[in-house]
Amino acid sequence: MKQKIVLVISLAIVCFSQATLAQKTGIWFADSEMKRAPQAWQLDHGKRLYFGYAQGVGCLAMLKVWKETHDRKYLDYVIQWADTIINDNGEIHLYKVETYNIDYINSGKVLFDVYRETGNEKYKLAMDRLVNQMKLHPRTLEGAFWHKLIYPYQIWLDGLYMGSPFLAEYAVTFNQPELIEDVINQFLVCAKHTYDEKTGLYYHAWDESKKQQWANKETGQSPNFWGRSIGWWFMALVDVLDFIPADHPQRPELIGMIRGLAESLPAYQDKTGLWYQVLDKGDKPGNYLEASVSSMFMYSYAKAVNKGYIDQKYRRIAEKAYDGLKKELIVKNEDGTLTLTQCCSVGGLGGNPYRDGSFEYYISEKIRDNDSKATGPFIMGCLELKK
Repeated sequence: MKQKIVLVISLAIVCFSQATLAQKTGIWFADSEMKRAPQAWQLDHGKRLYFGYAQGVGCLAMLKVWKETHDRKYLDYVIQWADTIINDNGEIHLYKVETYNIDYINSGKVLFDVYRETGNEKYKLAMDRLVNQMKLHPRTLEGAFWHKLIYPYQIWLDGLYMGSPFLAEYAVTFNQPELIEDVINQFLVCAKHTYDEKTGLYYHAWDESKKQQWANKETGQSPNFWGRSIGWWFMALVDVLDFIPADHPQRPELIGMIRGLAESLPAYQDKTGLWYQVLDKGDKPGNYLEASVSSMFMYSYAKAVNKGYIDQKYRRIAEKAYDGLKKELIVKNEDGTLTLTQCCSVGGLGGNPYRDGSFEYYISEKIRDNDSKATGPFIMGCLELKK
């Protein structure tokens, strides 16, 4: 009995030490990003002042570091960007509502904290603009948002992360509960058309018209399981539940989706703890272990465990991902900063030149270091492992 108690205590110490180390790594990486990008618009290799969704992901991570450390430099970093990009009338630099691009909405998530901390009404006006876009945003017949006006009739998993958690937080913050019903419907419709029962995974996108070259003519689904798109979806689910009322009758359905993913994804996790660019084709030549999907899953698993959505046993999946990222993809530079390697630069469907959603397409996209779609979730995942 005494030996058993000693073993339990030893395991607890090991877990605590790893969690503390993960938190320190996340803060270290946030500092590295700020050194590389002294202005937040420079995150994600930014070349101009822009309200980009990737900068939004990076800044959301900075706000979480601020809340964890109580060091105001992380908050000031985000406020400086917001102040520069939004004028006194709440107009957002280079924002074009007429494009009906759901990616624009993501950066609105950082404005809640900025508004609360500064009290500046221009940030509320900017959030109102984003909400008004979504009230007029084109939709499928079942009420799901198109990804962009230039991608008609299409739902992309990416879009659920970009739009839904923002709308849900706005609904709670500014007492517009009717938005919650709309948000939940987005997930239900998207899951209905992208979920694959055989694998437990979700296809990157669905075309209601079934006219796109990439769309299956019977189902309208895109042909592959792109890792990062499922990462966006997983993060969207765990984040949106922060704002869905505990007694909402459809909340269990969203938790059920999280549990389904938690059960399915370990089958595709590499022995290193990482996941592949195209999730279910790890043994196919050209596929590679990719940083953003691995970071997004690490964050989502850790947060889902912390919130009680999934069993504690799944924490090990997040820890394994952290170990893999640290050992395989993190590089310590001579200047003391950290670099995250093997990040897919971008991924999409359609457009010009046309992206056909094939395996060959996904592995052909540019790979680069320190992409905010990977670094932001990495920082947030490290912090969640400490909670």
